Amino acid sequence: MSCDGSELLPLQALTPDLFPGETQTEPGNSSAVTNTKPLVLDVHRMDQSEDRQEGAPPWETTHRPPTGPGPGPSCVSMKSDDSMYRWIDFLTGRVPQTQPGPGPGPSCVSMKSDDSMGRPIYFKRRRVPQTQPGPGPGPSCVSMKSDDSMGRPIYFKKCRVPQTQVEQQSSEVPTGLQDQTQLDSIFQLLEENICTFVKNQLKKFQQVLSPDYPECLESLSDEDEEQRRSSEAFLQITLNFLRRLKQEELAERLHSRSRSGVQQRKLKRNLQQKFECVFEGIAKAGNPKTLLNQIYTELYITEGGATEVNQEHEVRQIETASRNPHRPPTTITCEDIFKTPPDRDQPIRTVLTKGVAGVGKTVSTQKFSLDWAEDKANQDIHFIFPFTFRELNVLKQKKFSLVELVQHFFTETTEAGIWIFEDLQVVFILDGLDECRPPLDFNNAQILTDVTESSSVDVLLMNLIRGNLLPSARLWITTRPAAANQIPAQCVDMVTEVRGFTDPQKEEYFRKRFRDEEQTNTIISHIQRSRSVHIMCHIPVFCWITATVLEDVLKSTDRRQLPKTLTEMYIHFLVVQAKLKNIKYDGRSGTDPHWSPETRKMIESLGKLAFEQLKKGNLIFYESDLTECGIDISSASVYSGVFTEVFKEERGLYQDKRFCFIHLSVQEFLAALHVHQTFTNTGVNLLSEEQTTSWWFVSPQAQFYQTAVDQALQSPNGHLDLFLRFLLGLSLLTNHRLLQGLMKQTGSCPRTNQKTAEYIKKKISEKLSVEKSINLFHCLNELEDRSLVDQIQMYLRDRRLFSYELSPAEWSALVFILLSSDKDLDEFDLNKYSNTEEVLLNLLPVVKASNKAVLTVYDLSERGCEGLSSVLRSQSSSLRHLELRTNDPKDSGLKILSDGLRSPDCKLETLRLDICNLSERSCEGLSSVLRSQSCSLTLLDLDNMDLKDSGLKILSDGLRSPDCKLETLRLSMCNPSDRSCEGLSSVLRSQFSSLTLLDLDNMDLKDSGLKILSDGLRSPDCKLETLRLSGCLITEDGCSSLVSALQSNPSHLRLLDLSYNHPGASGQELCALVEDPHWTLDTVRLEPSGVRWLRPGLRKYFCELTLDPNTANKRLKLSENNKKVERVEEVQSYPDHQDRFDYYPQLMCSTGLTGRCYWEVQWSGQVHIAVTYRGIRRKGESEDCEFGENDQSWSLYCNEGRYTVCHNNKYTRLPQSSSPSSPCLWSGTVSVYVDCPAGSVSFCRVSSNKLIHIYTFKTTFTEPLFGGFRLMYPGSTVCL
Repeated sequence: MSCDGSELLPLQALTPDLFPGETQTEPGNSSAVTNTKPLVLDVHRMDQSEDRQEGAPPWETTHRPPTGPGPGPSCVSMKSDDSMYRWIDFLTGRVPQTQPGPGPGPSCVSMKSDDSMGRPIYFKRRRVPQTQPGPGPGPSCVSMKSDDSMGRPIYFKKCRVPQTQVEQQSSEVPTGLQDQTQLDSIFQLLEENICTFVKNQLKKFQQVLSPDYPECLESLSDEDEEQRRSSEAFLQITLNFLRRLKQEELAERLHSRSRSGVQQRKLKRNLQQKFECVFEGIAKAGNPKTLLNQIYTELYITEGGATEVNQEHEVRQIETASRNPHRPPTTITCEDIFKTPPDRDQPIRTVLTKGVAGVGKTVSTQKFSLDWAEDKANQDIHFIFPFTFRELNVLKQKKFSLVELVQHFFTETTEAGIWIFEDLQVVFILDGLDECRPPLDFNNAQILTDVTESSSVDVLLMNLIRGNLLPSARLWITTRPAAANQIPAQCVDMVTEVRGFTDPQKEEYFRKRFRDEEQTNTIISHIQRSRSVHIMCHIPVFCWITATVLEDVLKSTDRRQLPKTLTEMYIHFLVVQAKLKNIKYDGRSGTDPHWSPETRKMIESLGKLAFEQLKKGNLIFYESDLTECGIDISSASVYSGVFTEVFKEERGLYQDKRFCFIHLSVQEFLAALHVHQTFTNTGVNLLSEEQTTSWWFVSPQAQFYQTAVDQALQSPNGHLDLFLRFLLGLSLLTNHRLLQGLMKQTGSCPRTNQKTAEYIKKKISEKLSVEKSINLFHCLNELEDRSLVDQIQMYLRDRRLFSYELSPAEWSALVFILLSSDKDLDEFDLNKYSNTEEVLLNLLPVVKASNKAVLTVYDLSERGCEGLSSVLRSQSSSLRHLELRTNDPKDSGLKILSDGLRSPDCKLETLRLDICNLSERSCEGLSSVLRSQSCSLTLLDLDNMDLKDSGLKILSDGLRSPDCKLETLRLSMCNPSDRSCEGLSSVLRSQFSSLTLLDLDNMDLKDSGLKILSDGLRSPDCKLETLRLSGCLITEDGCSSLVSALQSNPSHLRLLDLSYNHPGASGQELCALVEDPHWTLDTVRLEPSGVRWLRPGLRKYFCELTLDPNTANKRLKLSENNKKVERVEEVQSYPDHQDRFDYYPQLMCSTGLTGRCYWEVQWSGQVHIAVTYRGIRRKGESEDCEFGENDQSWSLYCNEGRYTVCHNNKYTRLPQSSSPSSPCLWSGTVSVYVDCPAGSVSFCRVSSNKLIHIYTFKTTFTEPLFGGFRLMYPGSTVCL
């Protein structure tokens, strides 16, 4: 029957009920066929007979024509041995050949016609598409090789064949069988279509059973309903055959796998229905749903962090996160949560995501699931199973296997069996670890490896997390920070943190929420002006609360009365809910009083529950919790139905009830309202164990609030911080009026508020932690007392902070201002305030919150080093880049700093040190940091450090460590000898070294040093891409060694700087390497070059300068051929000139500087030594004319043995360079070194022909520079 060796099943095979109990035999063999072949399908002969024999199956019935002449169908092809007993081997896909039997075989010619191919038969309508008339030979089955005959579905239900464009025969079956040939044609066409269907289905089943099964899963779910019914019928036939062939396991696998596509489709449909719509806050009765895709705003999710517990109150954590608005480079979107980062080799199995309540963890998991269900992302995942610990808590007394647990929650998977876990990529989402009761105990967990073995739910989860169960599955666990340590660190591949909304995302949220642009702009501007509201909007749920309130207030009141404090915001929120209750449930109008007796009772009950559970630290309450508070369960359900946006009830699979407030802040507000109402109505202070007794000098009201302040300060983790803000805010008369009808009016209380504010300021003056101090400033804001903050801001505006000796309270106010500033804490420069160690210690919280800190500190002691080390060790520190400049921290101080740098919580990436003395012992401390496994440093800048050979050797030991991650090392002008290159060469040869940039500019290496360094460059382990050797006294001899090294290792170095050397002909060889495609070298810098640059030190760049008399102020007197200038009393008779400084006693040099230049200045008195652009203003007395006071100039101020640098009106007072008894207090020699291409200006003190580094400006120069001087007082001199 098949001309290409494939077998076609007869029509009878479509009957699912195949001879129950019948034994299949081969011709001539009466014995039953045993399972001698791996997997075959027996295709039976379909004999023609007049009537169905008794006991024969329906498919052996032949329709006898009632009337009409003509021969009946011969069905000769059905009698051919070639068409019988062909075994279809499912495992190999081959059909064994058989010997031809007697009798004429079918020609199958009609199978070659395109018109006869792939025509679906519509059994229900019993009509066949028309074909071209005329008899033809039997089918050859050649058409089975044509694409046109493939994939045409057989529609069993409708039983019709699609129309074609060719001429067709009558679609009616002849009732009189007047033309037997036509009936033959119909059945021939029927056979063809059924054969096509069968072949396609068998091919699909074979794919399902193949190793690449998951890849064909989607094809199983792409059929429409009619196709699925046909496939389902044939699947049952196939399963029946497999079982008759004793292939039970294969049949079970086929059944399970073939159902996976259907089950995946059902799961996606159900997840889509579950997550496509969300309610911001809680579902409102009768409110339309919001589409998640419409309202969803991408959250700020960062990679990194530890699983250690953070005990701080979540409001404190919110404030900490809000101070760091810059996205680190490891931010990720929720759809990429399992994407392997470039720096990881192994795939990510388990992700732990931390975040405070309401920050958007659950919504992120819902968005992840919805995108998968809508085929938008992560289609390599076959099944996603989202669980919540709230639901799982209900099952803690029951036992399940993992398979049963999944099927219990996701009934779509019931038919899949165990195969779904063994063969497919599955993701489990476990949302809300912090709500797990009791907490998971990994230390005593039973080990479980069988997904069919039953155990308690917590044991299942722990083994799933450990990887004992389903190690191929992926897990996404979310939790509040306090519970993160429940999961052992070794079980977590990546820790992420949901930080909520950044400032741009807050704006995006409100623009999505409101369509009216003017209204949106008003709301956004108001939020930005109210710092406390702006900080809380970091949390998405608070954005929703704010939007709800401001939308209502803008409709009903003057926009000037918009709530500015948190207390006002939450009072308005409660009022909005009371209005909704009146309108929706009580049938009142919006103008009726808000507080009916029923509403007041609800608020009182909810407030009592909130306070009692706040004391216990509970966010989720169960029926037993409510009973303990004396709240009737039925009442709680009513409250959740009415105040749906304040209090909600959830039901699990067993209809168990769980209750919670929509956010912790709502619970804290209602708790504060309850405590305040109780005191106002009864005089009972719920915060005190004993009833409040009045002191003669303090009123009961003031004592009540002061007790609350003391209670909050005693909390180790600040769990009463927000509660205290609300309680104090409720004391204001303006807030009493908002709650009129709910709260008892107590009369005027400004005096009480004043007393409370004074008490808070007194507490601020005590040495509190920065978090407690900041919260007290928030409390002052709630009391509308900004006196302390306003005073400090006045100092800052007037630049008088240096002139005042600030009190502890004022320092705390400064910290609060800086941390609350709208300005980014991207870079904190201590020099703006003072350079003393005491100031550094007071401002450490600001250093901790900054991305970059520039610290210049006089006489940094062990105490200051310990404070700075504590910042480095802090888990919540945002510090990534540190520049530290000090005169002498001593070895003990550097050891303390090194301890901080080695901390696992230290995230510092860049360290720039400018320390006068760095001993061998100090170098050992830095080396130990580089060897630390937890060290994150990628850049170490030791420019201008006086490193000795021994110190550099010790550092090299750290650089060779397998744990060293340093990529950039800058040692410019460090002045070790050529012998020190041995240590650096060993670093380059190390297989563990990560160095890609090495800067040795102006180190006097000479040829001998370069030859040693070349040994390292020659190593195949050298990964260096950039090498700077400018001004290193290198000649052609040393350069030849470099060429040889690069020829041995041509694969890494891309940039080589040999300027200001004398490479000779070897330089041209290096240039030739750039042109060679086999070398990666892109850039070689050789110019300027020559013998003149072979002078040691910076003096090789010496340039002759003269003073320009046309720029000199008329109180400056020039002499010695314009090489010397003195400040004098008498006015000089200089002619008027446009370049002359007419007010400030300044002048400039006549020659513009480019490239590298060096000169020395002898000074006396008080002078500014500067470099400036030519375009600096000359006329008037504005800051635009003064050297260092603008962005056109850079200045060093020399005065009484102290130096101060200034640029753009930012002064940096440097550590004292000589003792007060020094005879050279009023004079000295300073050198200036300018490297215009590198953008640096360095000042050094010249002592005994040795250069001692003072300060280096690093910037980008856009035009030539000119030397400049300002002589402050008469008698001051400058000589070039």
